[in-house]
Amino acid sequence: MVESSISSSSSSYTYLTDCKSSFQIHNILPPSSNPLTLTLNHFLLLLLLLLFSPFIAFFFFNLKLDTPSPIFILPWSLLLLLKLLLGNPIHKESVILMPAFGVQIETHYTRGRVSRRFIAVDKILKPVLLECVTPATCYWNLSLIVQGEQQLISVFKVLRPPAKMLVPIWKALCAVTTDNDKEEESSKENCRG
Repeated sequence: MVESSISSSSSSYTYLTDCKSSFQIHNILPPSSNPLTLTLNHFLLLLLLLLFSPFIAFFFFNLKLDTPSPIFILPWSLLLLLKLLLGNPIHKESVILMPAFGVQIETHYTRGRVSRRFIAVDKILKPVLLECVTPATCYWNLSLIVQGEQQLISVFKVLRPPAKMLVPIWKALCAVTTDNDKEEESSKENCRG
């Protein structure tokens, strides 16, 4: 049984992989999953709440019903500020490669919800690494060409990790799909002979 674990980190994303004998797990963690970043964001939020607490108390006690009061606007602005500080709702995105069965794509959200999709290995025609260019940004995307699907299936739905983190996952996906093709060819040859 061969087990290995590799960890890599860029300026914003963290790449973790765990290779077991029968499957591989590739995880991409966004910048907000870093505990130091979360602690800093919570500290800044607490500091802002402490700074705004005198204003909240002032507006609460001087509330007049005939004019719109900032007391009704302030909670919504604090919620927006909280959303901006805490950032990405994604905890991590994972790709689980099971050479005999297929690929499972998972998105783990910070609130505990997990979105999963399984794609059988015989349905995967080819994994592709694409460069996506928009008017504002340029990023890399790892997608799968799947039999019976009209569109490419993006492996990472929300996160946009750098190419240096996508290449090992792409190579592992290529190995899984080419191994399956070789097994099919050898089984066809065995049936003929």
